[in-house]
Amino acid sequence: MGQAYIGAIEHWCPNATLVLDRFHIVKALNAAVDEVRKEQWREADKDGKATLKGLRWLLYRHSSTRKDEDVLRLKALYMNGNRRIYRAWVLSDEFEQFWDFKDQTEAGDFLDTWCQTANKSRLEPIKSFVKTIKKHKHRLLPFVENRLTNAIAEGLNRVIKIVKNRASGFRNLNAFSDMIYLTVGDVDIPGQIPARFWTI
Repeated sequence: MGQAYIGAIEHWCPNATLVLDRFHIVKALNAAVDEVRKEQWREADKDGKATLKGLRWLLYRHSSTRKDEDVLRLKALYMNGNRRIYRAWVLSDEFEQFWDFKDQTEAGDFLDTWCQTANKSRLEPIKSFVKTIKKHKHRLLPFVENRLTNAIAEGLNRVIKIVKNRASGFRNLNAFSDMIYLTVGDVDIPGQIPARFWTI
């Protein structure tokens, strides 16, 4: 969602439909929810911090991968008086419905309703996320019809970073690119070794 990328695309490809990637939207929402958690952590006493411990990754988890005991723990936040984190969690879960829409008009109506509810939450990080959604709404809605994503590219980038870190850098670009191809390519390395060199 960086303006440099958006500006370049809209300038050089004026007829292209710009589709924001789901990964970056979810990441921005998770960051907003986590900021609410951090605010509550800073304000909590010793007992309150014990209640919030280990909550970060639980809040990041998608509802489809959440266990029953996880849901009970999150619901307990409401009963224990930490309703700000609870509200942020509920709003995050409700936003997941957006990705299931197939029609842009219906998806747009859902976004409008969700943003209106989120703005009433009195959670500043969530309200900041709402501003981002409103700014980029016309770039987000095309996703529901074409389902474009750069998830594969993001996955490859992660592997490439691991390759670079594992070697603590490479002396030249050729060595780096060779290692990338060996790591993410489909070359059967054992199959390339002549039988006379087999030791087993």
